[in-house]
Amino acid sequence: MFLYQLLNFFFAASKKEEDSKYDLSLYKRGDLLEVPRTLFTHFGIYLGDDRVAHLIPDILPVISKNKSAIAKMVTNNRLLLGVLTKVASVRVDSVADFAYGSEILINRMDKVCSQPPLDGDEVARRAEKLLGSVTYSLLWYNCEHYVMYCRYGMAISYQTYQFCTTVRKIVCSRMSAYLTALCGVGTMLYLGCVSLVTVLPTLLISFTIWMAA
Repeated sequence: MFLYQLLNFFFAASKKEEDSKYDLSLYKRGDLLEVPRTLFTHFGIYLGDDRVAHLIPDILPVISKNKSAIAKMVTNNRLLLGVLTKVASVRVDSVADFAYGSEILINRMDKVCSQPPLDGDEVARRAEKLLGSVTYSLLWYNCEHYVMYCRYGMAISYQTYQFCTTVRKIVCSRMSAYLTALCGVGTMLYLGCVSLVTVLPTLLISFTIWMAA
């Protein structure tokens, strides 16, 4: 019994320390909050009263109907599996649960986006209106698309753009053209099927990558 009470006391103290890490007076209704999480930056809209609306992938609703478990903080494992299965929802969490222990940046996108932000109450109303299950897409509809629409009226993602630009630089490079040609020639020689039908596509693909580089 004493051990149980001690554990409860320790958990409560830890929870209080975690919650006190974030000064709620810094956030205003409609603020765009962002935190680094795993391999990307996560975004949310502050609604006031220690509530943050954010779009987050989560595998748990697919495998469980336990609402209390689903309502708990989304761990990295739940999040990553949700990305793979494209299952997500726009939900409301506390600032501490949203931040997941990370530092919170406020309205940093105001300096990046060419469109001025909407009124804070309008931003929050948009965020609340979209609460519920959504189909997640890493490239076409992620947490950044959601908050950018709510605050600026444009569903765009700078993270996605940077990712696609990086992939394009890797794929559409002269080195990729060389490697594609070498792999094609090597495969044809290994299979013993060197002919116009096999050589032409290899040259065409390599030439297309070369021109795109």
